This record gives sequence, structure tokens and C-alpha cells, in this order.
Amino acid sequence: MPRKPTPHSTSSRAWQRMLSGRRLDLLDPSPLDVEIADIAHGLARVARWNGQTEGTHIFSVAQHTLLVETVARARWPGLDRKARLEILLHDAPEYVIGDMISPFKAVIGGAYKVVEARLLAAIHLRFGLPVKRTAEIERMIKTADRGAACLEATRLAGFSDAEARRFFGPPPALSPAIERDYLTPWSAGTAEKRFLERFNALLRE
Repeated sequence: MPRKPTPHSTSSRAWQRMLSGRRLDLLDPSPLDVEIADIAHGLARVARWNGQTEGTHIFSVAQHTLLVETVARARWPGLDRKARLEILLHDAPEYVIGDMISPFKAVIGGAYKVVEARLLAAIHLRFGLPVKRTAEIERMIKTADRGAACLEATRLAGFSDAEARRFFGPPPALSPAIERDYLTPWSAGTAEKRFLERFNALLRE
């Protein structure tokens, strides 16, 4: 059943109505208005690479975040639950602001990053994570994210190996089975389901 919107957010002109019934203020987000079901639903419908990927379905941000968390676990098997949750949620703000390619982010400047940071802080607070990521977690996310991007670029976005390595560095070492699974675009419903399953599995640990 949809939840009633929280009173504070209904007066804002910068809010987004979510399918859960929440109204999320994009400029001053409250953790009380963040629902994991909304995050999973939104990320599963946001396309990576501006949709310029091969396959019947888009390669979604939800699928990308699962790939990044898989890359991180393979590289740093001793990561604790909270670190893995931070990595899984590293692109979570995109469930409402979309996935903007890096060159366009650079043109827009700091405004996008301010909104993104506020949303991420609210998401972290909602799920009991530190408001600000540590330098170590930032480094891990950047490394795993670039590794995932290298794989996506060559398998899905038409980059040559040399071009992808120049932009993103070397690809991570994953088993062929994992690569086939995570680099075959899923339907939106599958991406949403698998994101929620992974999130809930981390909560149960």
C-alpha cells in the first residue's frame, strides 16, 4: 500500500512524487522520504551510456551498481557489510536525477554535484550509513566503478579494448560466467528484483 507523503515535503516546489507515495524534496531531501523500493525501481529504468548499448534491454544503473559491488567483492574479499552497502548504493541518487555522462556533468559544474551529494547523504542516513564516505571507500568505489565501466564499454558500448583501457584503465578479473551474467542487459523487472535481493541480503548479514 502506498505510504502517505511526509508533511514537510509537500510544500516544496522541487519535489518528486514516488510510487511508494513519498514526496522527495530534490533540493532538501529527508531520509524519511527515502524508500529502497523507489530506489530499485528508478535505477532499473535509468540507462547507462545514454542508452547507447547493445541488447534488447537498456543496461541500467541498477545492473551497473550490482556489477560494481561484484567487482569490489572480488578485489577486496574482506569488505564488511556496510562498505559493500555503500558501494551498492554509490549511484543511488540517480534514481531521481538520472545518469548524466561525465562530459555533460563537467559542463553543468557544481550544481549537479551539490544536489547529488544531498541526496546521497539522505540515502545514507536512511539506511544507517555514514553521511560522508571515507577516503578509502571513495577510492574503492572509483576503482571498482572504472573497472566495471571498462567491461561495459567493450562488451556493450562499442569501445575497442585499447580505447576502454585509455579511458578507464584495465578491466577487473572476473569469471566468464559472472561477466556473461552481469554484462547481458536485463529487463527492468529483473534488474529491480535483483537489486532489491542484493540489498536485502546485505541487510540480513
